[in-house]
Amino acid sequence: MIERRQFLIGGGAAAVALGAGGLTGAVRANNPDWVPGYKSSLDDDGLHSQPWFHQGFLNLKEDLEEAAAAGKRLAAVWEQKGCPYCREMHKRNLALSEINDYIRKHFLVVQLNMWGSRKATDFDGKEMEEKELARRWRVNFTPTVNFFPATVAEVEGKSGLEVEVARMPGYLKPAHFLTYMEFVRDEGYKKESFQRYLLAKFRAIHDKGGDPFRLDKLTRPQS
Repeated sequence: MIERRQFLIGGGAAAVALGAGGLTGAVRANNPDWVPGYKSSLDDDGLHSQPWFHQGFLNLKEDLEEAAAAGKRLAAVWEQKGCPYCREMHKRNLALSEINDYIRKHFLVVQLNMWGSRKATDFDGKEMEEKELARRWRVNFTPTVNFFPATVAEVEGKSGLEVEVARMPGYLKPAHFLTYMEFVRDEGYKKESFQRYLLAKFRAIHDKGGDPFRLDKLTRPQS
């Protein structure tokens, strides 16, 4: 039986104990699905970035329209220069093919800088610098990922803080990270908390003889 505390261990930023020097080796050892082809790069602001992150005009309503037209959900990921857990998210989680492929298939991801000065337009049409938007949305640490409704009609005249449907607070280990993405995609937030969703999923995999902490057991049908 999987206990509640087992799957919550390592769910927050404090759980990351890998040093920068040994990160690549640790990723290989702890993640059998690790794919070296998935690499991040540093952008002009010193943020780790993925080539498939959405490159728009930071107009959140327009980004939501584009995501909806493609049958995807909109996610905004907040990062900052020098953030070790942001680096961990890129170098460990997004280096796994199953996570990388799942997000690219189901989400349009906008990257925001918690201390940035680029102009961004909230869903209600108010324009401000990224750092002001971070304060408006009450983003206090990185990484933070905000998830939004599936349609533009649901955000009319409201701020991102008012309309977000879920928030991933801090760094989550790969299995938890992917399950959170599935939780949003499946609209699990309409029925239960993420903790209940995660526990039910992990228990179902465990009861069928699988290992819920192996990514290849999470999203594929169980016989």
